Amino acid sequence: MYEAVAMSLPKVYHRFSLLSLHSTTSPILPKTLFFSSYSLRLAVKRLHSPPLLRPQSRRFVAGKRFQAKSTMASSRFHHLVPVNALTAEDGGNGTGSNGAADATASVAYDDDVESASATGYRLPPFEIRDIVDAPPLPALSFSPLRDKILFLKRRSLPPLSDLARPEEKLAGIRIDGKCNSRSRMSFYTGIAIHQLMEDGSLGPEKEIQGLPKGAKINFVMWSNNGQHLAFSVRLDEDDGSSSKLRVWVANVDTGKARPLFESPDVYVNAVFDNFVWVNDSTLLVCTIPLSRGDPPRKPLVPSGPKIQSNEQKNVIQARTYQDLLKDEYDEDLFEYYATTQLVLASLDGEMKPFGPPAIYTSMDPSPDQTYILISSTHKPFSFVVPCGRFPKKVELWKANGEFVRELCDLPLAEDIPIAFNSVRKGMRSINWRADKPSTLYWVETQDGGDAKVDVSPRDIVYTQSPAPHDNEQPKILHKLDLRYGGISWCDDTLALVYESWYKTRKVRTWVISPGSEDVNPRILFDRSSEDVYSDPGSPMSRRTPAGTYVIAKVKKEDDGDTYILLNGSGATPEGNIPFLDLFDINTGSKERIWQSDKEKYFETVVALMSDQKEGELSINELKILTSKESKTENTQYYLLSWPEKRACQITNFPHPYPQLESLQKEMIRYQRKDGVQLTATLYLPPGYDPSRDGPLPCLVWSYPGEFKSKEAASQVRGSPNEFAGIGPTSPLLWLARRFAVLSGPTIPIIGEGDEEANDRYIEQLVASAEAAVEEVVRRGVADPKKIAVGGHSYGAFMTANLLAHAPHLFCCGIARSGAYNRTLTPFGFQNEERTLWEATSTYVEMSPFMSANKIKKPILLIHGEEDNNPGTLTMQSDRFFNALKGHGALCRLVILPYESHGYGARESIMHTLWETDRWLQKHCVYSSNVKADGSVCKDNAEGTVDSQSKAVGAAGGVQELANLDDDQFHSIRRSLL
Repeated sequence: MYEAVAMSLPKVYHRFSLLSLHSTTSPILPKTLFFSSYSLRLAVKRLHSPPLLRPQSRRFVAGKRFQAKSTMASSRFHHLVPVNALTAEDGGNGTGSNGAADATASVAYDDDVESASATGYRLPPFEIRDIVDAPPLPALSFSPLRDKILFLKRRSLPPLSDLARPEEKLAGIRIDGKCNSRSRMSFYTGIAIHQLMEDGSLGPEKEIQGLPKGAKINFVMWSNNGQHLAFSVRLDEDDGSSSKLRVWVANVDTGKARPLFESPDVYVNAVFDNFVWVNDSTLLVCTIPLSRGDPPRKPLVPSGPKIQSNEQKNVIQARTYQDLLKDEYDEDLFEYYATTQLVLASLDGEMKPFGPPAIYTSMDPSPDQTYILISSTHKPFSFVVPCGRFPKKVELWKANGEFVRELCDLPLAEDIPIAFNSVRKGMRSINWRADKPSTLYWVETQDGGDAKVDVSPRDIVYTQSPAPHDNEQPKILHKLDLRYGGISWCDDTLALVYESWYKTRKVRTWVISPGSEDVNPRILFDRSSEDVYSDPGSPMSRRTPAGTYVIAKVKKEDDGDTYILLNGSGATPEGNIPFLDLFDINTGSKERIWQSDKEKYFETVVALMSDQKEGELSINELKILTSKESKTENTQYYLLSWPEKRACQITNFPHPYPQLESLQKEMIRYQRKDGVQLTATLYLPPGYDPSRDGPLPCLVWSYPGEFKSKEAASQVRGSPNEFAGIGPTSPLLWLARRFAVLSGPTIPIIGEGDEEANDRYIEQLVASAEAAVEEVVRRGVADPKKIAVGGHSYGAFMTANLLAHAPHLFCCGIARSGAYNRTLTPFGFQNEERTLWEATSTYVEMSPFMSANKIKKPILLIHGEEDNNPGTLTMQSDRFFNALKGHGALCRLVILPYESHGYGARESIMHTLWETDRWLQKHCVYSSNVKADGSVCKDNAEGTVDSQSKAVGAAGGVQELANLDDDQFHSIRRSLL
């Protein structure tokens, strides 16, 4: 069954005459010769030139394909990857021509490259394919004592057959019924342990032994003493499905692994939580009840119609959630897969049931391992909101399985207002104090959860012991006028409480003394979340012996004062320069004890490493883990030790794509016509020189953002020295095709004061795009007639709007997984809080669907067939394509089977890249489209004629190539090949 399912092909719809190419190369050993775009255009021009005027002084330059080095490391590694379950739905080596001889993209002319009508999954040119196919680097995890590092090995992109496995779409989540877990989980393929030596070097690798062949590993978790690992294992079965998950444990010293349960019939239920260490020798595991039978069968004949009612006239507004329950059968199925029997299991093999079967959603042991906070959900379920809003019960149990008390049982929450900062009524954010053995705290709203209600205080934070005496009431810890945002605990003398309000972008940090009622709370920081230049940083945390994390206190030996460490991104007009400050919480004075190099490198503080001892840390014994990278050097990790601040390199990952090692990167600044300062990152191919090679085809890839002030929108975010990480669908892949890439040009949509940003969305969108295009054309790096625009999700929405309202700027567009008709998301979208009925004109004017008749430039639409992102239903692309087609637009729609909002399978990703590259080659590199009159491109085009001619020969060559009919085009290509 799976083989048949996995062969599903991408659905492609198009409206234009196709260039059908006939294969003349061997299907076994295809012989590919590729020419620079200059060479091909020159050949075209020769065919159309009088004999005596044909150029005689030039010759073709054939590109050369380089083989991947055998010493290539096993992956790209940009940041530390979380060790727990990998459930991402999204993700080479080889080189193209890396010299400067070719002025534009080198085109690999496989005879099928333009065969748009062919069926089946396609592969992009090898320059792109080799980068995407590079195996991933391992994820890293440090032991609780910071003396060992796990290298968690990962596979490359999964095959489509993994995504094709049956899944149940229930209550807003997707479940693999065969595994009884969330569907589409990624996994680790192996675990290796390295000792971290005193000098910062790594000891020899020790592989975890005893795992079954082909083990798929998830949910890797250290015991608190660092002596054992717990993780789940599943295997592929004969029918192509995965088995259910079993808990395994491994001894870190010996490296030997074994199943936790002796019985082969005990499996993990991983629909919500999975397992947790209660103490160093015991785990609490979510298991599938042994008494559970077969899944409920859908009745052939329904018992009645599907009915939803609002006869009480409740106001219930909800965004366009997907995968919701549809009927009673779905309710039964959800309850079947989600119901769990908790089991206490010790490392010596003892096990016992813990509480009754229920739909448990989380388990949280107290720091002293005495109690366990357990959350569950129950009926009545809902057909209009996902399971996160189902009734929620929170109970307190002792670690031995004895029930203590019920903390709350919240009702179904279908009526949470759509306004930002609206929340559920009742107790929420129930947690343990990290600095106490077993003290509970939580927050309760005072505005009924409705952000539009003006009340003071808006939230109150409470605290209480787990087993209060009779009539003992919760203690008020702090009152807030904004919405509660969390607490960083330190001790009875210090905790930091955070609050924020989206409408004004205000964020506050309060200093409180949890153990002293006579000490008044005070505001430490009061700022705008948009003002990145004023960000003081976040307090660094240290690990406690109980395994929790509290604010680290640091003492300087020369003055005896106590400080905290603030780790900041260090945003400046020149880019981010991360820092570490010693901060006096009482006086507000600070001393910068570390700062990233700002000339060549981008360094960040990752974690505190000298926290094995209790109490205050000495500044002279401080150790931190840092990362270091540059424009051309990928991320490596270092141990930095005080007082000398000696850096020891831990990792030595090779460059993940050496063919682009010498790419050019620059953070550029320019101005919008209303005075807003904008920023973008400009990438240029290796060896490119604009004065020598002339302007390139350019791909602009972006995503709009909302701001409340021009000043905040003008601030610089990011660093010019960050490594150019290239993901499997990154626009930077087209650097290998000799494109200029303008990545992330800021497109701020600003609504100051009481003004709503989206009321001037189109105006500000077009102005931002004009400024970006003007800048790259002014620099001479982009051909004004060959600038393409693209984006994903809200970036796709942006792309369609730009082609509709700024056709003079771009020759074509690529829009992936977007929403194009805002009337289909009537209760808000992105950062829009108003409903369709409150802002009808804004919804209509922002919708590119309503302007489909204005789109005359080629647009490629790509969408996952199983998109579950709120708002971006696959139907959005279907209907937009039909609207475009109905007006004769040059468009193409590609629907990727089994893919969600982000694309995960190798077949899907490679085909997406093939479609994108084909679109760019046809409608950008060799485009015959002439931009509509407009001052932006018209003025700049006149100033770049000489450089264009120098790079690619007479401009007419491009036009002639694009205007050839199919037979002429193939005749030329065959003569070249």
